[in-house]
Amino acid sequence: MTLANWQEAGFGLYLHWPFCAAKCPYCDFNSHVAASIDHAAWQRAYVADLDHWAARTPDRVLTSVFFGGGTPSLMQPEVVAAILERIHRNWTVSNDLEVTLEANPGSVDADRFVAFHAAGVNRFSVGLQALNDDDLRRLGRLHSVAEGRAAFEVAASLTDRVSFDLIYARQDQSLADWEAELRSALGQAGEHVSLYQLTIEDGTAFGARHAAGGLRGLPTEALSVAQYEVTQALTAEAGLRRYEVSNHARPGAESRHNLIYWRGGDWLGVGPGAHGRVALDDARHATVAHRAPGAWLQAVARRGHGIETTEPLPAAEVADEYALMSLRLTEGMDLDRHARLGGAIDATEVTALVQSGHLIEEDRRLRATDTGILVLNALLGRILTEPPRQ
Repeated sequence: MTLANWQEAGFGLYLHWPFCAAKCPYCDFNSHVAASIDHAAWQRAYVADLDHWAARTPDRVLTSVFFGGGTPSLMQPEVVAAILERIHRNWTVSNDLEVTLEANPGSVDADRFVAFHAAGVNRFSVGLQALNDDDLRRLGRLHSVAEGRAAFEVAASLTDRVSFDLIYARQDQSLADWEAELRSALGQAGEHVSLYQLTIEDGTAFGARHAAGGLRGLPTEALSVAQYEVTQALTAEAGLRRYEVSNHARPGAESRHNLIYWRGGDWLGVGPGAHGRVALDDARHATVAHRAPGAWLQAVARRGHGIETTEPLPAAEVADEYALMSLRLTEGMDLDRHARLGGAIDATEVTALVQSGHLIEEDRRLRATDTGILVLNALLGRILTEPPRQ
């Protein structure tokens, strides 16, 4: 009997807090600035939504919880505690349940970190984003470099499970600039770092500015590649090897929650705009919650949950999604699992890409090489094919 996705790759819960103190110009996430927040109302809504999902997903073992946003460190610690208490009441949780909370340095002080940790958070992801005060201002961040470093140190004093984010390939950032900044950051790093190239997304302030020709100093493709390559070299030197396109960790310290996404496990999406993937009634479903905070609250009040759409996914789409996500990992894709999910691979293209040095096929796993990871979307377009009709 084929194992369910959650048994093979984990079962997690993503909880979206939609509020920020300010909207960053590069951000295309579902985040909003509000003059006031009724934390008690939000707590009631989250708990109600969790009760709804618990009734639909019995007999599963929860392996991770992720508070994302937005800026979840703006949540009252009492709300986080109530949510985690209800999670423990509703599901069997693994002995090593990972509970991550994203924290922006400008929204937390030492007491709040302590309170979040006491509530049950055992992993913090700190949004440093840059170690240059001028660039922090350009990125719309409200904290300084000193505040960011201090926040990271407080989090690290509470738990070994601490990560930070940095954005590179920023405006007017030379290769030497990034190398010096990354070396400095890695000197403070704990077990995990997430290092993202700046991307200009439609619908953001940066997107509009770029379309109008006003976002100057962005790197050339050659410089972006060089910055990526020095990133891989320095993180490996520091013992934080890449395990996913933008994520680096010491062995065993990978983000368990994000591995659920990349390995094709199941997760529930709770909160405004949250997406989920979950097996219901013998099919894998894509769920999307109401995006607007007010609409989500109203939906939960009316129906006991905030889901706007639930769509069963065709087997081929499930398989292709698994391929797309798993090839981001250095461990790669399990070809037998991909076939069990209903997918098909163009063997001729795979052979050609192995010969060209873009892919490695070994022990029934397919992995992208360091060269291949730079053109991953193109590789996927070549190797994925329609399965034969029965």
